[in-house]
Amino acid sequence: MSKIKFQNPQGMHDILPEDQPYYEAVFEAAKKVFEFYHFKKIDTPILEPADLFYRGVGQGTDIVEKEMYTFKTKGGKDILTLRPEGTAPIMRAYLQHGMQSMPQPIKVWYCGPFFRHERPQAGRYREFHQFGGEILGERDAVADAELISINYAILQELKLGDLVMKINSIGDDACRPEYRKTLNKFLKSKKTGLCRDCQKRFKTNPLRILDCKNEKCREILADAPQSVDFLCEDCHAHFKEVLEYLEELKIPYILDSGLVRGLDYYSKTVFEIESTDLEQKNQGSLSGGGRYDNLAKILGNNNAVPACGTAGGIERIIALMKAREYKFKPFTPSQVFLAQISPLAKKRSLAIMEDLRRANIKVAESFSKDSLKAQLGLASKLGIDNVLIIGQKEAIQGTVMMRNMETGKQSEVKQEEIIKEIKQRLKEN
Repeated sequence: MSKIKFQNPQGMHDILPEDQPYYEAVFEAAKKVFEFYHFKKIDTPILEPADLFYRGVGQGTDIVEKEMYTFKTKGGKDILTLRPEGTAPIMRAYLQHGMQSMPQPIKVWYCGPFFRHERPQAGRYREFHQFGGEILGERDAVADAELISINYAILQELKLGDLVMKINSIGDDACRPEYRKTLNKFLKSKKTGLCRDCQKRFKTNPLRILDCKNEKCREILADAPQSVDFLCEDCHAHFKEVLEYLEELKIPYILDSGLVRGLDYYSKTVFEIESTDLEQKNQGSLSGGGRYDNLAKILGNNNAVPACGTAGGIERIIALMKAREYKFKPFTPSQVFLAQISPLAKKRSLAIMEDLRRANIKVAESFSKDSLKAQLGLASKLGIDNVLIIGQKEAIQGTVMMRNMETGKQSEVKQEEIIKEIKQRLKEN
């Protein structure tokens, strides 16, 4: 039998018909959860200006130094790169199309192929697929928690239990310089024991050393100073709020002082979700993300744009789905509106949202609005009759007010009875 002349490029793979249902299931799960939280889909070009990643991702990162597919176009006028990640292109689109002048925040999600020239191995490909979501124009910690909750929810939709969520705060421009100075001092005395890559990172971006997977480096870093001990008042308060939201959502987490996410644009919150499955322990994280409030300025915008994002590795997720013998099934939602009118109510609302999502009840909300009048106006505009209202008193008492927008009648219901009551009302309608 003669050898086949043409084969797929190394590190890139065909998605054969028998694997298509897995990709479709991941896409549908991501679509379902993102759209539940009112994210709108966006697609950016596979090719982007190379400088977008040189500036946005960072010159000292592995992506820029080793992994980008970059080339000149015919005539040599433009230098383009096959996109290695999704956040910088979406910020570029946000700025280019004047989205900053629209009502904030802007919530978008995407799904598609990405490219990195790295050594092919289990869970790593040169062409790979990701789903992701970005919240732009929002500095409130609720956005960080919402994206983490979305990640967790998508993986649970795909029946991927036994998950561990690692989280850290790496501070911002106000407090990170002091941490960097202390870390440099610590690493300087350990430099000769670090791997070759980390010795190079010491000169360009010492924070990247914390992300090294080399066993010898990991041993040295066990005693390294932790970024959370250097947080300024604002970063500390922000991180505390994120953790409080996660506790309200009952999402288990581990504080990981070595988590930095490896891209220069991150600040404050960074997180990753991994599987505890022994067969997947060397596959890396299933999804992750963080906050990137300075990316817009890094790309040359005059004003900062507070933002955070997340992405999930589809090939890694599918490998785990196959290991768990995933069973395919359809999705079906319904609809109500959830209004909140206090900080405590906002925290409680995220947990209620998750209860409703798990019950396949579609919910509209506007967490960025604090005015009840504005939220009820949006419910009316969307044509939603059933509204759940939770304020400070209701959050403390464990109740919600249920209002019928058509009749104006409202009644108090215990939070544990919300699902039953809503289903009854939807059935009557």
